[in-house]
Amino acid sequence: MESRKPTEVVKDVVDAAAEKVSHLMTPEVPGAPGSAPPTVEEPTTPHDPLPPKKEQGAPETRTPTGAATGAPAVANGQQGAFLTTAQGAQLRDTDHSLKAGPRGPTLLQDHHLREKITHFDHERIPERVVHARGAGAHGVFTGYGAQEVTRAGFLRKGKETPVFVRFSTVLGSRGSADTVRDTRGFATKFYTDEGTFDLVGNNMPVFFIQDAIKFPDIIHAGKPHPDREIPQAQSAHDTFWDFVSLHTEAQHHTMWNMSDRGIPRSYRTMEGFGVHTFRLVNSAGATVLAKFHWKPKLGVHSLEWEEAQLLSGIDPDFHRRDLYDAIEAGAYPEWELGLQVFPDTPEETFAGIDLLDPTKIVPEELAPVQPVGKLVLNRTPTNFFAETEQVAFHLGHLVPGIDVTNDPLLQGRLFSYVDTQLTRLGGPNFSQIPINRPHAPVNDMLRDGFHQHAVHAGVAPYRPNSLDGGNPFPAGDAENAFVDVPVTVAEAPKVRANPASFDDHFSQARLFWLSMSPVEREHIVRAYTFELGKCYHQAIRERQLQCLANIDPVLCAQVATGLGLPTPEPTVPLADVAPSPALSQVGRTWPADGRTVGIVVDADTGTDDVEQVRREVFAAGMVPLVIAAHGGTVGDLTVQRTFATGRSVELDALLLAGAPAPAPDALPARDAKAGAADAGVVDPRVLLLVQECWRHAKVIGGWGAGVRVLELAGVAGAAGVVAGDSPTGVLADAQALLAAHRVWDRFPASIS
Repeated sequence: MESRKPTEVVKDVVDAAAEKVSHLMTPEVPGAPGSAPPTVEEPTTPHDPLPPKKEQGAPETRTPTGAATGAPAVANGQQGAFLTTAQGAQLRDTDHSLKAGPRGPTLLQDHHLREKITHFDHERIPERVVHARGAGAHGVFTGYGAQEVTRAGFLRKGKETPVFVRFSTVLGSRGSADTVRDTRGFATKFYTDEGTFDLVGNNMPVFFIQDAIKFPDIIHAGKPHPDREIPQAQSAHDTFWDFVSLHTEAQHHTMWNMSDRGIPRSYRTMEGFGVHTFRLVNSAGATVLAKFHWKPKLGVHSLEWEEAQLLSGIDPDFHRRDLYDAIEAGAYPEWELGLQVFPDTPEETFAGIDLLDPTKIVPEELAPVQPVGKLVLNRTPTNFFAETEQVAFHLGHLVPGIDVTNDPLLQGRLFSYVDTQLTRLGGPNFSQIPINRPHAPVNDMLRDGFHQHAVHAGVAPYRPNSLDGGNPFPAGDAENAFVDVPVTVAEAPKVRANPASFDDHFSQARLFWLSMSPVEREHIVRAYTFELGKCYHQAIRERQLQCLANIDPVLCAQVATGLGLPTPEPTVPLADVAPSPALSQVGRTWPADGRTVGIVVDADTGTDDVEQVRREVFAAGMVPLVIAAHGGTVGDLTVQRTFATGRSVELDALLLAGAPAPAPDALPARDAKAGAADAGVVDPRVLLLVQECWRHAKVIGGWGAGVRVLELAGVAGAAGVVAGDSPTGVLADAQALLAAHRVWDRFPASIS
């Protein structure tokens, strides 16, 4: 028999499987779980592991000390066609323990059983205390050029740097839902050829506290109550509001959290911020202060509160799924990295704002964000645990040209991140895990410890030495070595205190409130009312209302009314601040890339029209989902969602190409006898789709029989509802409306 290469066998298996199920597959729609379709029968022909899916990537195959191996990324994965032990011994059976006879006791000598169970028992590592719930992706960053302010090489014009980005919530456990109201982490690992740079930020530019010594306190307050371990992944409880109403420095971040920023539509439509002020140094040694900003290509967009609540039950993995489906569909998420740059003055202030206070922003109208590079995420993880769960970020992972400042929150974080990894990742060698390995040569004189993968040569891991010929040698200016900027440290007494400039806790919260549109203010009021309404103790509600009174009397009065409490008077003068339009999410238009368009069909729908609409949706960079009463196919159309498996919350727009009738057994007797079509009845689940999209201010369109659904739902002719005879014309009008994210005119806006 002719010997065949494993890759040839794999190709035959994949091709055969694809042929058998090709009529059921819609390759363009993301979500296929594997790189090849399965066969109905169990595969029995041995072959090498299937390749990753086209959108998947893995850490580069680097040695523990950063050298490129030249091996493909799949070399880190499983090898060979046959099941083995961890030591490579091939196994005949993994379904039966070794026993003394078929009915006898299991034998202790079963080394495979012991290895398999022991490894399983230790599969879990401690989850992160904060940011436990996350999703990650690989990508590339391309610099635009910023040499006038920093000598960081990855920002040079045209320079491409591989990256890994992890998005996360703060408060919830690994098993919590994606769509809770919370701050999101936005952490980026740049694998630069000058060393690894970690930009560890959030989707909000300010933090709850000004000093890292309070970090355990705010997290303890936000986490579930320790007696009952509830509520999970929420701030709507007494301990959180007790803390933030007593530590009023938290009011600015709390305002962001209560706004729509607290429930982003997706990671792809989420801003990112470095939070802190950093010090940049250029090749001439000149310094500036700067803040980092990530600006999403698709604009900033959020979920409506009811959508977030529904999604927590319907699809708690919504943000993770959206990120990975978008990458698989080729709608690669993009952000521009920008800098706000300030003079490096002894006062470290700008326009009267203390740049070392992490609870303050500098409005973009005062210091525009200057683009310095573009981030594109184009590969999903091959293995979630090995990459997303084991990736280790640290603010102290700096590169030449970027240094820290005396921000007291930043100073504490410089200690905390390394300390965390020692426990979570089992020792000091976490940087040798493939996802954490630098792409620059490593010669660090660090030795031994748990999980040491490097095989160090030489006998003298110290400096200076002569036994190893003096290696490693110190680098100098010619090698662009990292230099701690020689900032003068003033002589001052040791104190536990903040500067007086940190004492203003309300003006920027008022700035944020005044910068919101009426509909955004309405959402903020509802969020405060809901969260404080969940508190048990009235004293905590009253104390937080006093904080709101010091921010804005209209905000306070509206929340007080919702709580049934009197409105307190301010205890400090209201700040005189100018709104910052850049803070509002309303009023601009954005590309519709990656949006999801639902298309409802019935048995009488013209499949040619729907297929043309599908092609145009794909061509526009969006994803169409055909929705019908049952799975499989309707005519020649493959169905992606049924009325049982789909809900409006995963859609950005809804198009009605048909008017599906309910099943006869769901009709009243007289209508069942006449027939659903003759009775003019539409499946109530279709009406639910329309009504939810209506409530959430989404774009709705219809043609043919779908126009009758719009009429039955009572939305025909309303703002953001498109009807017509041409399916592609309806789509074009809907796509134009999608550019604004929502049909904002449909939201009530009672707050001005």
